[in-house]
Amino acid sequence: MTKHYIIMGICGCGKTTVAQALQQHLHCPFAEGDDFHTQANRDKMGAGIPLNDDDRRPWLERLRDWMSEQAKNGARHSIVTCSALKRSYRDILRQAQGEVCFIHLSPPIDANRKRMESRQGHYMKASMIQSQLDTLQPLAANEQGVVISSAGKPDEVMMDVLRYVNAQA
Repeated sequence: MTKHYIIMGICGCGKTTVAQALQQHLHCPFAEGDDFHTQANRDKMGAGIPLNDDDRRPWLERLRDWMSEQAKNGARHSIVTCSALKRSYRDILRQAQGEVCFIHLSPPIDANRKRMESRQGHYMKASMIQSQLDTLQPLAANEQGVVISSAGKPDEVMMDVLRYVNAQA
């Protein structure tokens, strides 16, 4: 059965950095969640307007369908970056064929804000952090996943992620 690892968290928490490193470790398909957004969603976020559930639903369904396609193609693992802020969003992702595990990257807010302020050329701005925090519903005890502080250096964070992934094998 395919195991899908969803690297989740608010904007700027390190999802892409961790996902790319994990992909090199697992040698598996990887989907950058931002690539699945419509241009309308990107424009909305770029203007500092938070997405609502209606904006997010088709995006989440496209990610879910991509994961199911990886499973149908026989992938052992897949990796997806997705904020997955609400349980209802994660419920959509869990509908994918295979097993879905969430890796929630959760750096201290000040560190996250500094990362976002130094980010160049991305439509998400540091001003979006608060709206994402307001939306965030932490993983519940009955949701398969782990919360990892991503405050350290990327190598340290990756070691924590690999410990979790290896324990899932």
